[in-house]
Amino acid sequence: MPERPQVLTAPEPAEPQSIAVTAFYSKSLLLRSVTVMEPNIAEVAERIAAMRDLCGVSAEEMASIVGKPVDEYLEYETGKRDFSFTFLYKCAERFGIDMVELLTGDNPHLSGFTLVRSGHGLPMKRRIGFEYQHLAATFKNKISEPFVVIAPYIEEDQDAPIRVSTHVGQEFDYVLEGTMRFSHDGRVMDLGPGDSVYYDSGKPHGMYATSKDGCRFIAVVMRGAEQ
Repeated sequence: MPERPQVLTAPEPAEPQSIAVTAFYSKSLLLRSVTVMEPNIAEVAERIAAMRDLCGVSAEEMASIVGKPVDEYLEYETGKRDFSFTFLYKCAERFGIDMVELLTGDNPHLSGFTLVRSGHGLPMKRRIGFEYQHLAATFKNKISEPFVVIAPYIEEDQDAPIRVSTHVGQEFDYVLEGTMRFSHDGRVMDLGPGDSVYYDSGKPHGMYATSKDGCRFIAVVMRGAEQ
C-alpha cells in the first residue's frame, strides 16, 4: 500500500524571554492574557534616530514625511511621544527597511511561510488605546503588513470627527467582532461583523469603535506600486 502523506505540524511557540503583556478583551472580545514581546518606545525612538542619521535624512524632511512639525518630530526621536502605526510605516518606507526592524531591531528572516499562533502576533499597543498584533513579523520581503487590530470603545469619539491619516498604498479591513464607523475621503459608513472595506490608503481614512465592547478586525496594509 502507498504510504500516507506526512502531515506537518508547527511546534508550539516557545515562551519568549520578554516582559509579560496582558491583553484584555472585554466580554465578546474574549478575556485572555498572553506573554509576548512588546517593543520599547525608547528603543524604537533610538532606532529611528539612528536610521535617519545613517540615511543622511534631515529632521525637516522626516517631519514633512510624517506630517508633523519639526519640534514635535524630534520629540518622537527622543521617546517623549508614542508612535502611531502610520508614523512608523512612513519612517520605515523612507529608510527602505521593514517596519519590524524599527520595532524589534531584528531583520525578518523567513521566506517560505510563517505561522503565528492565536494571541502571539508581535504587539503594538498605542497610548490612544488601539492594539495591533502583527501577523507576519518574521517574514521577509513582505508586500503587505497584516494585523489583528482591537479598537476600544471611547465615548468621546462618538460625537467627534473621525481622526484620519494617509499612507501610500491600499488597505483591506475585515470586521471580526463589534462594530465600527469608518471614513474614507469624507464618506462615512458603519461596518459590522463580516463586513469588509478595501480602499486607497493614500486618501484620508480612519475609524472608531461604535460597539461598547470595542471592535476587533483584520487590517492588511499594502504598499503602493511605486514602492
